[in-house]
Amino acid sequence: MITAAPHTTPGVLDGIVVADFSRVLAGPYATMMLADMGATVIKVESPTGDDTRAWQPPVREDMATYFLSVNRNKHAIALDLRDDDDLDTAHKLLAKADVFIENWKPGGLAKFGMDPEAVAERYPELVHASITGFGTTGGAHLPGYDLLAQAASGLMDITGEPESSGQKAGVAIFDVVTGLHATVGILGALQERQRSGKGQHIAVNLMSSALSGLVNQTSAYVAGGVVPTRMGNDHPSLAPYGPFAAADQPLILGVGNDRQFRQLTTALGASELADDERYATNPARNAHRDELRATLETYLQHRPASEWVEEFRELGIPCSEVFSIAQGVEFADEIGLAPVQLTGAEKVPTVKHPIDYSRSQVAYDKAPPTLNEDRQSILEWLDAEEG
Repeated sequence: MITAAPHTTPGVLDGIVVADFSRVLAGPYATMMLADMGATVIKVESPTGDDTRAWQPPVREDMATYFLSVNRNKHAIALDLRDDDDLDTAHKLLAKADVFIENWKPGGLAKFGMDPEAVAERYPELVHASITGFGTTGGAHLPGYDLLAQAASGLMDITGEPESSGQKAGVAIFDVVTGLHATVGILGALQERQRSGKGQHIAVNLMSSALSGLVNQTSAYVAGGVVPTRMGNDHPSLAPYGPFAAADQPLILGVGNDRQFRQLTTALGASELADDERYATNPARNAHRDELRATLETYLQHRPASEWVEEFRELGIPCSEVFSIAQGVEFADEIGLAPVQLTGAEKVPTVKHPIDYSRSQVAYDKAPPTLNEDRQSILEWLDAEEG
């Protein structure tokens, strides 16, 4: 049976019902965040299912791990909005929901009476979140793919080695950022609804999220007139910052101020470098970054990366080894972050929700659903609510 709080200790969104008509990544990531926090999320899919069900390999017991990554704690129903009965069910769901989230193409829901104008008129208390690729004006016709946003925003142009043609990130980063922005917008609209009693439409898009998420790089251009360029793993404003060769493999240094640089040089047995006018300040280090790199690596070459990292960490110097995803998960576990949570009765391994609350519980109660898994219970719940 569908409940507003499937877990034993209420989450911060206990009692909130989310009608999730989104698919692929940005929307489902947002709704999983809401579900983890206690909201009841009804995942509405087409009869063929969310595209990511077919994005395999890799798989776990025939289910794509891509789909598993963003769909826990959700109740699933398949609806064909071209079918009158299914469309009626969709509207019943909107009538009972607090939040409606979708990432259809602009205008695509109008024929079903589920566009922003129709929703605002028919369900005035509903928070309606729309996710698009490039907004609803001049970019409304553009496909909403993360890769396109990485290219169009400039991320690819600043990623990679200087002599390369640009490189995408290793994950659909702007889908995730947009999903987080959608979550923030929804929470803000729910808070405002408590004061006004009215819902509202919020709109997020990949392109705006990308430009916002590029922070200092976009600011360099809009505030300073500087067009950032590819610098490999170097930082445009900090040095030393990036990978440096040790005896066996690179290690990462992230020196953010002059005090940290002095600590680093002392640990290397080269404290005189902190007083060298070429390196004494961050602007000076940036101006002489190539010389600085060569100098530091002559000292780092004497020991393996793991030994340097262990010593530097004890001294509070920002550093890390370069790990694989597997090593990263293992490292998080070693330092007590419990990165893997077994979800539902099936105990499906999923990645831990990123927020810890001192009093409220984060849910891991329901494994990512199979297609149409909860249809009967959802229909019964809607009928009971209607009665």
